[in-house]
Amino acid sequence: MPSARHTAELAPREAQGADAIARAKALAPIIRAAGPRIEAARELPSDLLAAMHDAGLFRLMLPRFLGGAELPPMYLAEVTEIIASADGSTGWCLGQGSGCAMSAAYLDEPIARQVFGPKNAVLSWGAGTAGKAVVTDGGYIVTGRWSFSSGSRHATWIGGHSLVYERDGSPRLWPGGQHADRTMLFLREQVAIEDDWRVMGLRGTGSDSYGVKEFFVPDRLTLNRDMDNERRVDSTAYIFTTTLVYAAAFAGVALGIARGALDDLHALAQHKTARGAPSSLRESPVFHTVLAELEGQYRAARAYLQQSYADVWRRAEVARKLTLDDRAELRLAATYVSNQSVDVVTRVYRAAGSTAIFEVNPFERRLRDSLAVSQQAQARATHYQTVGRHMMGLAPDSLMFM
Repeated sequence: MPSARHTAELAPREAQGADAIARAKALAPIIRAAGPRIEAARELPSDLLAAMHDAGLFRLMLPRFLGGAELPPMYLAEVTEIIASADGSTGWCLGQGSGCAMSAAYLDEPIARQVFGPKNAVLSWGAGTAGKAVVTDGGYIVTGRWSFSSGSRHATWIGGHSLVYERDGSPRLWPGGQHADRTMLFLREQVAIEDDWRVMGLRGTGSDSYGVKEFFVPDRLTLNRDMDNERRVDSTAYIFTTTLVYAAAFAGVALGIARGALDDLHALAQHKTARGAPSSLRESPVFHTVLAELEGQYRAARAYLQQSYADVWRRAEVARKLTLDDRAELRLAATYVSNQSVDVVTRVYRAAGSTAIFEVNPFERRLRDSLAVSQQAQARATHYQTVGRHMMGLAPDSLMFM
């Protein structure tokens, strides 16, 4: 049975989720209007970031002692969906920052306040364990280069996942024999950032590469995310691993881009008549069928994601852990929903006809952003193989399962 504290957690959750969703909806028109500037600059503009910080959107996954919401992932997915329906890059940056913010639960409170206490605090990090951290007195000497650090241009801190080596150069091993790793935290001005984010979609995320060379990081500014023995905060939110929270957030982004595309298509149909067509889109039975099918596809995917995370949350409240079945359920839902969302956007693009190819209209950017989402690790089709292995009683073959 859950403790009194865990039972008490349940009461305000719906209200917290509703409040976060309301704040996101209030910002959506501002974000939508900033879209052209976001695309041109390849980053979020300072006035938009200020509005997001004023709304506390980057604090949704922080512990309560930092003014955070410790928000259940299904509500985070709904928030990123709302934001991404206005602008995919903004939704992605919010999802990235939210996952990184979970690090606060694995730091001593004074250090967590140092990193995340300021109102504009954002932590960003790149993909993969690409650094080398050699043990030294009081910390580590770190060298590494990381890529795909979404939001690095507005981040106040940057993280680098690194393999740990002993002083003699030998790898430090976990009890199971795996090479140990830790995440190193740097002030943004301490890393060399490369302006290399020149991509087809999600341009506004500014997901640049960065690096350090033989840089000292004190032990207090390192953590091992998702390791229960380092977790300082007893909250259901942090029973969920960072990877599975990213899965929720980025599936929400995929859904948001799809929702925005559907809304754009509905608006287009109010006035467009295709060349040579006997009727306008608004009056076309063929278009009616396409629109209804797409809406059903989107709603089914959204309901699947929300229900899966809500079910696992309820179980985690009682069990205080995630089982492999729970992890498989979330991984399957997030992967399927992300890819269904991409399919919706692709079909919307085709339904919009030649209108979709012009930059002045929103369809081509929605398509580019959606396809960029589909190329990221959270949406990769190999997750189906991993979940299928689990369904057949075999051990997981990917760290993304965790």
